Amino acid sequence: MTDGGINLITGGAGFIGSHLVDFLLETGDRVTVIDDLSTGSIANLESAMAAAPGRIEFLEGRVSDVLPDLDPSRFGRTFHLAAAVGVRLVVDEPIRTIETNVHETSAVLEFARRGAVPTLIASTSEVYGKGTRTPFAEEDDVVYGPTTTTRWSYACSKAIDEYLALAHHREGLAPTVVVRFFNTVGPRQSGKYGMVLPRFVEAALEGRTIEVHGDGRQSRCFCDVRDAVPALPQLLADSGNHGRVFNLGRAELIEIGDLARLVKSRLSSESEIRLIPYADAFDEGFEDLRIRQPDLDRIRDAIGFEAKIALETTIDDLASILQTRKVDR
Repeated sequence: MTDGGINLITGGAGFIGSHLVDFLLETGDRVTVIDDLSTGSIANLESAMAAAPGRIEFLEGRVSDVLPDLDPSRFGRTFHLAAAVGVRLVVDEPIRTIETNVHETSAVLEFARRGAVPTLIASTSEVYGKGTRTPFAEEDDVVYGPTTTTRWSYACSKAIDEYLALAHHREGLAPTVVVRFFNTVGPRQSGKYGMVLPRFVEAALEGRTIEVHGDGRQSRCFCDVRDAVPALPQLLADSGNHGRVFNLGRAELIEIGDLARLVKSRLSSESEIRLIPYADAFDEGFEDLRIRQPDLDRIRDAIGFEAKIALETTIDDLASILQTRKVDR
């Protein structure tokens, strides 16, 4: 149990946020969740609310609308996970993506400095842009494409979030930690906004074509959310980590075509696997990296982090949840 107040989690009804809620409640903490349910779901919190009545509070609304009415002295730490997520959403709704990421993060940091509340800002491996080397290390330079290519707007908006968070720490306004997630996956994740693993699993379960974008040779590292979430309070608890950026993910790579074949095999699916050009899946000129892999030395040194849950287990558990929800509907 953490001394010093309630945990405030923005985006707490979302995929990663709801798992963080579960983890903190299991340790005996109290939690307040803010979520406008635009991409999250109250269903993600139902088990937590049933298991810990009186220790979880849910406030529906945009972060910037809800925070002005809250007293920051009630809260011991803030985890800002609310954001526009998924490549499909980024491509289809760039204005919403940019404004949500920048404006809502600014509101969280304004709230944090009112009470000097230690705050963790969730960022993304997308911040590395086209990358200058592999694996990506936290102090690497970043390279983006032109502003005429919508694909890079998400990366830029999250980079501004990082600049804001780190500036608050440097100016002594609030202790902050930035975490760059690399392809976090697991139960409760939806393929609706373009997330690759749940999209593959959903297609395989339904016998639909598993669509692999590009040539399928691009490589990614997938980390189970149940490995990633315990690292967040650990990172924020140590003042030596404040004002720093941390990669969070798994080091092992898998090609996306191989991921599709693994999903098909694990689920004994008859689905066809088909390659779809990026221009057909998104828009003309869409760019993607061949390799996206984190350098994990910093987070290993800080908290001894290691991802332990096998990708096969993640696929099985994600499929189980999706099947259960389908039956419930």
